[in-house]
Amino acid sequence: MGDTSELLHTPLFDLHAELGGKMVPFAGYAMPVQYPLGVMKEHIHCRTQAGLFDVSHMGQVILRGESYDAIAQAFETLVPMDVLGLDQDKQRYGFFTNEDGGIEDDLMFANRGDHLFVVVNAACKDADIARMKEALEPDVTVEVIEDRALIALQGPSAGTALARLNASVDAMVFMDVATVELAGAECWVSRSGYTGEDGFEISVPNGHAEALCRALLEMEEVEPIGLGARDSLRLEAGLCLYGNDITTDTNPIEASLIWAIQKVRRAGGNREGGFPGASHIFGAMAEGVARKRVGLVPEGRAPMRAGTPIFASAEGGEPVGEVTSGGFGPTFNGPVAMGYVGTSYATIDTTLFGEVRGKRMPLKVAKMPLVPANFKR
Repeated sequence: MGDTSELLHTPLFDLHAELGGKMVPFAGYAMPVQYPLGVMKEHIHCRTQAGLFDVSHMGQVILRGESYDAIAQAFETLVPMDVLGLDQDKQRYGFFTNEDGGIEDDLMFANRGDHLFVVVNAACKDADIARMKEALEPDVTVEVIEDRALIALQGPSAGTALARLNASVDAMVFMDVATVELAGAECWVSRSGYTGEDGFEISVPNGHAEALCRALLEMEEVEPIGLGARDSLRLEAGLCLYGNDITTDTNPIEASLIWAIQKVRRAGGNREGGFPGASHIFGAMAEGVARKRVGLVPEGRAPMRAGTPIFASAEGGEPVGEVTSGGFGPTFNGPVAMGYVGTSYATIDTTLFGEVRGKRMPLKVAKMPLVPANFKR
């Protein structure tokens, strides 16, 4: 294990060390990139059984106000999602936008009846919390949760494993949220995740986090999974990594995230606009965009990493795009990537060329996800 003394530790740091986790810096935290099983086997185990992830570095926030409707209407000034129409005990994907229509961060939010529960990315959480406080307080209180860990149990056996601790989770379907007792602790559970598999994300009090993880890891189906496999799993699933595939300069339309903007918030909808950059986003919807985020499959076995320039032909010409995430997909059994290409090159099965160490290698535009999702609907 490297020197992690200058990094923040999650409540599960000692457990990672005990399990042989190789700790690396990530978003200011010491996080396990892999365990002795290794990235490839961890990935396959999560796809075929169940994997346990520590995601406690992410930000957990509760928004409170006079009523859910009041909270939702306030939050809609920051995001282009339908927050007001979200059913109680349901969760939705969203993102903060800026005045230019770029994405400041992506996030998950859940209607818990008397409050909104928001989970934001670790690298952006300080800025996100400041953004919410400035825009929403004092009418809506922004309560930062510091005393709870966050774990994710992912894979086709996740439901079977978690139901041993509380059978009520069997009834949950994708994007359901519930308060559930697990291993003696009150947990906030959503049936969701970042792998394309069925699974759960579980907010658990810090003092109970290790015991809950140990209870799950005692089960034959469950193995600890690190950041390495988390990245290859989400890449096969076509899921964006903030800072790589979406940034402050990325319009959600070119990011192929139009599905996340519900019709009620679009131009002509009952609550159109009212969020930062609405005119830029509506303009992109109406007029089209110059580039699009697409799935990419390099030929052969060599991965094409982030930053690889993409060309329309094997020789000559200017780049028509760039890889933003790339690696080897163990389930796909080959290299996988995503990136941005000029819209005229974004048609499925278009052959392009990525330049690796001065040599152009063919790759094809592919439909995402590259590995089909396995959510419980």
